[in-house]
Amino acid sequence: MPDSRFFETLGPVSLAELAAISGAVLARQDDGERRVAGVAPLARGDASTISFFADRRYLDDLRATGAGACFVAAEFADQAPAGCALLITPQPHFAYAAAADRLHRARRLSGEDPAVHPTAVLEEGVALGHGVVIGAGAEIGRGAYIGPHAVIGPGCAIGRNSSIGAHAVIGFALIGDRVRILAGATIGEPGFGVTAADGRTVDVPQLGRVIIQDNVSIGAQTCIDRGAWDDTVIGENTKIDNLVQIAHNVRLGRGCLLAARTGISGSCEIGDGVAFGGGAGLADHVNVGDGARVGADAGVMRDIPAGTMWIGSPARPTRQYMRELAWVSKMAATRGGGSK
Repeated sequence: MPDSRFFETLGPVSLAELAAISGAVLARQDDGERRVAGVAPLARGDASTISFFADRRYLDDLRATGAGACFVAAEFADQAPAGCALLITPQPHFAYAAAADRLHRARRLSGEDPAVHPTAVLEEGVALGHGVVIGAGAEIGRGAYIGPHAVIGPGCAIGRNSSIGAHAVIGFALIGDRVRILAGATIGEPGFGVTAADGRTVDVPQLGRVIIQDNVSIGAQTCIDRGAWDDTVIGENTKIDNLVQIAHNVRLGRGCLLAARTGISGSCEIGDGVAFGGGAGLADHVNVGDGARVGADAGVMRDIPAGTMWIGSPARPTRQYMRELAWVSKMAATRGGGSK
């Protein structure tokens, strides 16, 4: 289930109701009175949850799922376990979004509460700037500084001797000790999870968290999205510059360096000690090995092995890129010289 510090669970709800709000059809009408309490991915599901299958790459997960119910297209219905109640739909992800919206609700700040909620816990020596807002159940560690007009959402934890800059917004996040987050950074907003059906696009509820480990620095106006289900994780001693975008479900290793305007798409796995030049960008689901280097403005479309350096767009190993550049320069000079 999603972390109760950040999300309310609104179930249990009958499968008949979920079928009605999602447009799905129950494979067995007798399953309509079965109830589920939450959503979960196929590999994480249990009897109390409903999941969805929309990608052939996860067919083994469908066959082995422990979820009590699943949205699935008709052609894959025979692949689900016998005990899993099926809701048939041509748009399983769209139906899942509707179910997630019905079963879970993000905890938000209320305008009726005082600026610092009475249930928030502030240890000794916490310093608050003017206009700070701290939500219900938040915990701020000893010696932390929260800058003017910063917002700390319900349930968040900020470790000892950390510093949060002015106008930073932190939600759905657990933050370690000695973390520095500069002005205007936004941590924990929903990732870019969107699905479409019948010409309509909807946001898929993002039910994960952001985990920021000890001694991390995060620059001004940087955005780190919470996970869709699994957490977005920033490893200890990582240093992130201004204006960086880190999408949902990214796992960033220890001691990484990200220069300004780096963009990392969803579900990328970054090893320890990786460095990104300014403006580098990664496509989704890319893996980068320990100690790799990604040059400025590189466009990474595939996995990068550990210890290598890649540049260019699309990015490729530096030696390959330089050979290609030299060949192009030579051909251009030859053709140019021959035309005179």
